[in-house]
Amino acid sequence: MLDLLGSALAQPGLGWVTFITIVAGIVYGFAGFGAALIFMPVATIFWAPELAVAAFSVSALASLVTLVPRAWPQMDKPSVFTMILFSMLGAPLGIYLLRTSDVTHIRWAVLIVAAITLAALMSGWRQSLSSLCSTQAGVGAATGFVGGATGLLGPVMLLFQLSGTDTVTRVRANALVFLTLSSLLLLPSMAMQGILTTEAIVLGLVLLIPYGFGAKLGQAIFVPRFAVFYRNIAYAIIAAAILMGLPIWD
Repeated sequence: MLDLLGSALAQPGLGWVTFITIVAGIVYGFAGFGAALIFMPVATIFWAPELAVAAFSVSALASLVTLVPRAWPQMDKPSVFTMILFSMLGAPLGIYLLRTSDVTHIRWAVLIVAAITLAALMSGWRQSLSSLCSTQAGVGAATGFVGGATGLLGPVMLLFQLSGTDTVTRVRANALVFLTLSSLLLLPSMAMQGILTTEAIVLGLVLLIPYGFGAKLGQAIFVPRFAVFYRNIAYAIIAAAILMGLPIWD
């Protein structure tokens, strides 16, 4: 076990990845989204995308005790559970793409998805979508596929949530529970396809504490009446992470 821990601690860029994990947790705690949009562009500078996705999914265990308990009674359970179910169906194909594609291509895919999402959020883009079960199923499947391929579970689901008329509190709760549970439910598919390695599990557990600390801190400083301010801070941090992650700097 000590050898595994030593190997994990010897990973290149672990200090930077730990720092960005704390930042991602803080943003996730006060905004209800953005953790993967911040983590993945920076983590994939140092680690192979499949290792970064698997480790980050393991670290989502922290949110089960830091964020989910408060969000659980506030969420729209039928909608969230429907999307989670169908995300599990879309994830295996995305994970297959993740493990068979060129590393640079996946890095660019992460950055492009993150940049498009950020642009849509900042522009206030909204597409009126029905709240029918079939729409929720489609959103869930698309989320699972994109999340499996890039580690970015949030974009499709978040844009769907913001197209509705729910309150900020409910949108935030829906996103927190969906993203946490969907991240954890990626793990069996990753294990079946061989990318949930022992190294990824150990790194995820190493990151669990800083991620949990950041998420708890972000939740503690969140004040609902300042939701727009927190959202703008999240946008700025996501933009910085995208710029840092550009392969051109390599």
